Amino acid sequence: MGVDPGLARTGYGLIRRVGRDLVPVAWGCIETPAGEPLPGRLLMLHRQLGELFGRHHPDCLALEQIFFNRNARTAIEVGQARGVVLLAAAEAAVPVEEYNPLTVKQAVTGYGGAEKQQVQKMVHMLLELPVRPEPDDVADALAVAICCLERWYLERRTVAPP
Repeated sequence: MGVDPGLARTGYGLIRRVGRDLVPVAWGCIETPAGEPLPGRLLMLHRQLGELFGRHHPDCLALEQIFFNRNARTAIEVGQARGVVLLAAAEAAVPVEEYNPLTVKQAVTGYGGAEKQQVQKMVHMLLELPVRPEPDDVADALAVAICCLERWYLERRTVAPP
């Protein structure tokens, strides 16, 4: 399960591997109302993530590592939402993997400097989705899930048997 945390919108995407194919299971966006006080918004996010973990029982939660943001308020809000995501994963006993944005873009597009639209297009193609995943938060969540699953698959295939 990949998650792109944010206070206003948190994208999520669940995929699984069937043979060599990546199969989308569920994807979407958790939105919290801007007029709601911060504690209430974080609680909404926590509850909805808990429902997702309970419904889908993911093997792993994949997140992008935090990068420096010039807007301090946005960075703090993302950090608070990210903390809620990590808490929900810990409560569900789901291990967490983190990847830097370059690694995620490289895994999905083959180029670490890819633009958001390129990532969105490749996620659409790789998962054979009926439409491009929107908003960006959903595409980013699916991209980090793809990265995690591909890395896991490669590690299992390249490890020599005991």
